[in-house]
Amino acid sequence: MTVSLAIIGAGSRGASYARLAAAEGTATVTAVADPDPARRRALADEFAIPVQHVFADWRELTASPRLADAVVIATPDRLHTEPAIACANLGYALLLEKPMAPTEKEARRIVDAATRNDVLLAVCHVLRYTPYSVKLKELLDAGRIGSIVSIEHLEPVGWWHQAHSYVRGQWAVESESSSMLLAKSCHDIDWLTHVVDRPVEQVSSFGGLMHFRPENKPAGASDRCITCPVERACAYSAVRIYERFLGDPVHEKWPLGVLTDDVSPTGLRKALADGKYGACVYAGRNDVVDHQVVNLQFEGGATASFTMTAFTALDFRKTRIFGTVGSIEGDGQRITLHDFLTDTLETYDLSADGGASAADGHGGADTELIRAFIAAVSTGNRSLVTSGPHESLQSHLVVWAAEQARHDKTVVRLAG
Repeated sequence: MTVSLAIIGAGSRGASYARLAAAEGTATVTAVADPDPARRRALADEFAIPVQHVFADWRELTASPRLADAVVIATPDRLHTEPAIACANLGYALLLEKPMAPTEKEARRIVDAATRNDVLLAVCHVLRYTPYSVKLKELLDAGRIGSIVSIEHLEPVGWWHQAHSYVRGQWAVESESSSMLLAKSCHDIDWLTHVVDRPVEQVSSFGGLMHFRPENKPAGASDRCITCPVERACAYSAVRIYERFLGDPVHEKWPLGVLTDDVSPTGLRKALADGKYGACVYAGRNDVVDHQVVNLQFEGGATASFTMTAFTALDFRKTRIFGTVGSIEGDGQRITLHDFLTDTLETYDLSADGGASAADGHGGADTELIRAFIAAVSTGNRSLVTSGPHESLQSHLVVWAAEQARHDKTVVRLAG
């Protein structure tokens, strides 16, 4: 069965999922809704979508009879709730970009709509679906290191990725999107709850915005990188960051495609002169954290510590899992298992397809998610989707509890 897809939100993520689904040969893109004329026209042209199925607003799409088997909702974070509910009411299977919604109330409304209408809802927690994660979970479930006692998990966001997305970009201001932990690291909290497979009972968290602040602006710096006299000495220079991606067909889609449709040197210079991505990172527009730690205690006593930091290379997550009869170290591509009984090491090479960034589909994770979702829609086997509504809501609740703990400087206990 070939699955038909409607795309709500034809930006970077929506277009990426559309392309991946079509490339698999098991799906067709039959409708698109996006308020940006250039984006919706580009996606319509790419997939030969008939003009009567091209909409400026998701409400126009949902006012029509069902146009597809499933819908991809890749609107901005704060605009997920209403289209998700409307599509669930029409019987669409839903592939919903993370985070589900910025608040618990809205997320619960989405879950209720999916449950009430008995439709498949998959949240884009792509980390669950990689061969690396599947193998790691298989080893843990087989008891190869005994019972999990504690976990160390690192998300290396990357210095230029932080500057692009969370200082200059659309997730820079919490009131316009969501907290950093929800916008970026709900992936990681979800992954930890998936790996441990026990409810989280208590949460604490610390972090803040340490570096990307006006008081850290270099002496003599101007408000725009393109005119800044000290730009060549700044690691966060937009000119330095973006010029190196020119001519790279992967990175011209992301991040350059976010700045401008004209990915020539002239087009880039114009975008940096006129747009927000050319602004100084010390201008003070942003307010989301640039580093954060979260401590989790699970039912049964196991603990996990999670660190998100901007001040790294953009790379795969790093994890160490300590069990009663063994331990595991993993870097997103390779797993090393230490068996205490035999005092031997086993290594599993699960090299990712590409790098860790969105430009590379998160190392193939996006492709694996699409495969699982399309297969679940096609066969009706919803067990192929592990990031369903209830699992995703539970991990979102942990994120919101962590943010409460960080702001209130306390330990938050989650309801049982």
